[in-house]
Amino acid sequence: MSECVSEDSADVVGILTERIEARFGVGMDQLKAAVAAAPTADVDATDVVKWHGLLVEAQSVLERAEFDLLVALQTQPSEVDDPTMDLAHRVNAAVTARDGRAMVVRWLLDTDAPGKKDLAAKRLARLRPRTGPAVHTSAPNRPAGTTAPATAWRSARATR
Repeated sequence: MSECVSEDSADVVGILTERIEARFGVGMDQLKAAVAAAPTADVDATDVVKWHGLLVEAQSVLERAEFDLLVALQTQPSEVDDPTMDLAHRVNAAVTARDGRAMVVRWLLDTDAPGKKDLAAKRLARLRPRTGPAVHTSAPNRPAGTTAPATAWRSARATR
């Protein structure tokens, strides 16, 4: 984890994809399919697949922003105008987003990362989303002869 994300930013996604595949012992497509089939079976895999998807999305946004900037720079005279400078800022923002998502994926893959084995990590684990409601609920009892409000009836029919 000591190497910088931006060092070899040309293939950050490829490098992290290889690490994910090595960690879980299957290809990325198989891992995505397994997570889609049973998202609660392995919470770590679910988190990694989610953040890898966000990373891939951020990389494509970055590539598009870089392409737009290059096209604008090729048509520029010696000075850069405001719209081109805005494109440069868009590239910087896209790099920041991609690098941030890459750091999250790296942290998820590192079993010894800070915050994963201490008391705070145990507390966070308790906050994970539950698979069902914490308290069993049921519809309220209505007195005989009372009908549900019209708005409730319409919304119930719309969900069918």
